[in-house]
Amino acid sequence: MTTVTQDAPLSERAPAVVSPIPLCVPEIRGNEWAYIKECLDTNWVSSVGEYVDRFERALATASGTRCAVATSSGTSALHTALIVAGVEADDEVLVSTLTFIAPVNAIRYVGAWPVFIDAEPDYWQMDTARLAQFLEHSCERRGSALYDRATNRRVRALLPVHVMGHPVDMAPLLELARRYDLIVIEDATESLGARYRGTPVGHMGDVACFSFNGNKLITTGGGGMLVTDRDDWARRAKYLTTQAKDDPVEFEHGAVGYNYRLTNIQAAMGVAQMEQLDDYLAAKRRIAERYAAALADVPGLTVMRQAPWAQSAWWLYTVLVDAVQFGMDARALMRRLGAQQIQTRPLWQPIHQSKPYRDTTPALGCPVSERLHAQALSLPCSVGLHAEQQTRVIDAIVAAREEVGEREHGKTPGR
Repeated sequence: MTTVTQDAPLSERAPAVVSPIPLCVPEIRGNEWAYIKECLDTNWVSSVGEYVDRFERALATASGTRCAVATSSGTSALHTALIVAGVEADDEVLVSTLTFIAPVNAIRYVGAWPVFIDAEPDYWQMDTARLAQFLEHSCERRGSALYDRATNRRVRALLPVHVMGHPVDMAPLLELARRYDLIVIEDATESLGARYRGTPVGHMGDVACFSFNGNKLITTGGGGMLVTDRDDWARRAKYLTTQAKDDPVEFEHGAVGYNYRLTNIQAAMGVAQMEQLDDYLAAKRRIAERYAAALADVPGLTVMRQAPWAQSAWWLYTVLVDAVQFGMDARALMRRLGAQQIQTRPLWQPIHQSKPYRDTTPALGCPVSERLHAQALSLPCSVGLHAEQQTRVIDAIVAAREEVGEREHGKTPGR
């Protein structure tokens, strides 16, 4: 292969190779190889083994709960949580509309129906004021149960989703749950390590769920976890996720169960990842702080905020792009950065607008979530993001805005 030197004419020089900067990829730097090799060497590779137990204990410790049950995914943990919490067919579950679709799908898995609650504008979490408004004005008590007047369905549970690593404002939500006798199922799949007024997410509701998909703070490649202080719910969850087998030898089953088991190999990786949790959280915080400092004064950008009562895990660092002030919308900026090998992505379509759910429940109005979907763009924020990579992202965003500004003032870039 011919190497073209910098002394060669411009027409003969090869274009500079620009390495891609991914959005959010796993960080493998601890005991993953050693622990997985131990599983292979000892032949404990399936859904039973020391590492499954160790991983469950690690998550119980991190969330401050008594019990943890490993599952094959965050979605399977959510499905199981709804079952053990007693949510039944034709119940209603109040859920964040600004979320990945998994918790809403899980609600439908049990035959229940989602009622979508908008996000609040400051931290983009479930709007507890809108939640209170719905419970106070759209529902009524009939005996010991609460019913939605419009649908005539029993309102059974609240499912707040702690999105992008930041906790929901849980104090008013928990007060509403107590007032109306509702179950609280926390979807903490994106927020391992976050805290609300000093309490870990996952230890405020009746039961909570985590995910270890490849883009999460810690990963097992896939996998999830259900955590709770309810020993009876944990036992029921373990039973259901292991095919509801009643006898250790005979194949006798007392219920419809599920193959939602996590393998020992995946759990071994999870144990190694959990050993790095504090370092990973610190890395995410440094990345967030640098983005905030560098982008806070860019016209048309709103940087991600942390509430004074919160300690965010900063899972996906996200900015809002005002198309008028910035000079291009979030999707145009995404395409521009993509052309420079910088991966970004928009937030999820609010689930009340998603095709399977458009006609599910009467529309409560979710304008904040719709605006966030239009304006939000998540930036590269892997735990292993290098400082020079982050500089490249920041410079590309600033350059995009400056170019727009120069055009607005009738100047040609570079003159």
